[in-house]
Amino acid sequence: MRILPLIFIFIFCAATAQKSLPLDTLKLKEAKDMLADDYGSIYIYKNKDFSFTKYDSLGKQIGQLMFTVPYKVQNVQNPLTVALFSENAQEMKFVDQNMNEIQRLDFKQKFGFIRMAYAEDLQQLWLLDDSTKRLIQYNFRNETTINSYPFDASFEDLMDLLVFENKVYILTRKHIRVYSLKFEKLFEAPVENGKRFRRENEFILVITNNSILKYIPEKEMVKVFEDPDAKIVDKNTSSYFEIKGNKLYLYSLEKSKETKLRTEPEPKEKTTEQTIDHPAEKATEDSSEKPVEKIEEKPKGDKVLEKLIEETSEVQAVGV
Repeated sequence: MRILPLIFIFIFCAATAQKSLPLDTLKLKEAKDMLADDYGSIYIYKNKDFSFTKYDSLGKQIGQLMFTVPYKVQNVQNPLTVALFSENAQEMKFVDQNMNEIQRLDFKQKFGFIRMAYAEDLQQLWLLDDSTKRLIQYNFRNETTINSYPFDASFEDLMDLLVFENKVYILTRKHIRVYSLKFEKLFEAPVENGKRFRRENEFILVITNNSILKYIPEKEMVKVFEDPDAKIVDKNTSSYFEIKGNKLYLYSLEKSKETKLRTEPEPKEKTTEQTIDHPAEKATEDSSEKPVEKIEEKPKGDKVLEKLIEETSEVQAVGV
């Protein structure tokens, strides 16, 4: 009987399929942030009690962490090792798929004041040290500093940090900035209510309160998803998610992908038609393919006619 109120409701909206996911509205009401992994699991972070809870796709709780200070969840793209950073505690934690802590890193003993930390992989961290104004590449497995770069960037309203292909991405509530490792600014654009980065292969996405933006390298930011009425939005590799009206909705990307595949061949067909018509336009501006054939055959007919006239003239001359 409990499942009946949680039946999926399908509503079509702007060419994407929307469906309601079975999560209790009480669990979503006080959510400060929400993330979704590629297995359909949902992660809810609440500022009220500093709790971080994981639910499966049916709304069943898998695990929960209770903190005494705020933590920032980096991402859940690798649900086997989720990284969380606390500026207050000056530490980073890694938890497994069941929300069990598997490692803790204490920055207080080795560094100054770390404003933001980014786990590049399961060995390396990038740390923004506010006290020394440096960006530090740190191997936490053997506790060694690999590189250190002067990085006197403004840390006001800093929301997230990402380093990819020798570029440093800084996200604040109001801006995205991209730097080289030499502290050269490569790009800057305004962002409303920026929250965190998400990297999908070579693409960098920005998650805000109610939209998802895609970074076009050193050119612009493009909105790939937006709902002004949404409280929180997120994305995995196949869907967009949003919390709206204390309900969780999913928008599948499959339909829009199929539409793209259907419309892509059309420009190719037009290009082929233009290529075929092009030689005919060179031959004559007003002619089509059929007149071109006649023009080619006409000289042959004239030669035959001239030959017949000559032969007739010769016969008449002999007869005379």
